[in-house]
Amino acid sequence: MKKIFSNQYFLLFGRIVIAIVFIYAGAEKITDPKGFSQAIYNYKLLPIQTINFLAITLPWSEIISGILLLFGISVKENASIIASLLFVFIVAVALSLIRGLDIDCGCFGKGNPVGWKKLGENTLMLIICIALMAFDSKIFTLNTKKTD
Repeated sequence: MKKIFSNQYFLLFGRIVIAIVFIYAGAEKITDPKGFSQAIYNYKLLPIQTINFLAITLPWSEIISGILLLFGISVKENASIIASLLFVFIVAVALSLIRGLDIDCGCFGKGNPVGWKKLGENTLMLIICIALMAFDSKIFTLNTKKTD
């Protein structure tokens, strides 16, 4: 299994897929901050005072980390940022499933319900991020630092 996850072409493919997903997701959230803040509110996990701040800042974090990941700049660091976000998303989705909430996940705008599929998608992306953190992605990068 280590051989698969340390394969540079697998890591490149995973890096590009995750980057595109997060750039797209962030862009969708930026275009509808009111809708995204409502999606955050629907989870009923955060104090109301933090929701608007999160609805404005989270999409930019996703876009910036996604762009840097796409171009191979500080791959381990940006993979860890995205992995942290994914961990929070996984916990929020799992809690919503346990509580029986029938809500939109807020991932890509409207029309993406919370469910087992979303939990699986996020878990798979988290595994890829962990592989990127462990093995780095060294091909097709704009990184200027020398690596051994």
